[in-house]
Amino acid sequence: MDLSTTFMGIKLKSPLVPSAAGPLSKEIGMMRSLEDAGASAIVMYSLFEEQIRHEAAELDHYLDRSTYAHAEALTYFPDLGQYNLGPDEYLNHLSKAKEALDIPVIGSLNGVSVGGWTDYATKIEQAGADGLEINLYFIPANPELSGLDVEQLYVDVLTEIKKAVKIPVTMKLSPYFSSLYSMARKLEQAGANGLTLFNRFYQPDIDLEELTVKPHLLLSSNYEMRLPLRWIAILYGNVKMSLAATSGITDGLSVLKMLMVGADVTMVCSEILRHGPHRLAEIETEVRQWMEEHEYESVDMMKGSISQKSCAEPAAFERANYMKTLQSFDRYRLA
Repeated sequence: MDLSTTFMGIKLKSPLVPSAAGPLSKEIGMMRSLEDAGASAIVMYSLFEEQIRHEAAELDHYLDRSTYAHAEALTYFPDLGQYNLGPDEYLNHLSKAKEALDIPVIGSLNGVSVGGWTDYATKIEQAGADGLEINLYFIPANPELSGLDVEQLYVDVLTEIKKAVKIPVTMKLSPYFSSLYSMARKLEQAGANGLTLFNRFYQPDIDLEELTVKPHLLLSSNYEMRLPLRWIAILYGNVKMSLAATSGITDGLSVLKMLMVGADVTMVCSEILRHGPHRLAEIETEVRQWMEEHEYESVDMMKGSISQKSCAEPAAFERANYMKTLQSFDRYRLA
């Protein structure tokens, strides 16, 4: 049985890729455990623009305009001393990971402006990264910013980075564009090698006693996979970029569904945080068992088989499915 797949031109032994936004990639020992459990590649945690601060004036231009709403706003962002690794340490850690692991390692940059922080894309490449994930964690709270302005910001950052590196680049997007299909096309034209769908915007809570905003982290649930599931199904075959599914990947069935709609890889984080690295091996076993029972010999045989590529009128199909779903509520009528 062949579980191999290709993501951004990188050949992988399976579609199981830990997305290590949390502590999963901060220790070489943990990364080795993930590799032993079946990880085909690892996406490292993000190096934040706020940690680099090469272009403070440019950064302030964006943050000051929406200080209380931006995802990395000064009111939410922890003291930099709370981070285990700064920019130089991040690069050193990446280099050591490449020496210790036999699987590809993908670096990650998280920022919001076009500026000096993008220089670190080159340094991440020089440290040995096999690819790079760009995560523009940005909430446009300024009423003067139009949708086109926000889209152009993404394109500008990607364009700047693609000029600097030769390794493949994937853009991690939010689902909140007015036309995600159009945005995907713009990023493809700007040189993106892949899309990672979707970023989870962590919603802050309010401490009524302290009258302060406080972080509130919830691990993803299986239900959250439905949004990337739909959009990967729509984009598959209509863009040439690789497609990575993230959010709500909790078991082998989650992985299989994402592959069926066209995902090249499935990125797992919350499930590993809940149960440990061994959960990755269990998920792979679940995938293999299902494929064997349903006589699939490879990932390629199933990839995109139930996407919208073969649907003549995808918008009409979605509308009909929406109507059918609403009508299904009849069975839940109150007695």
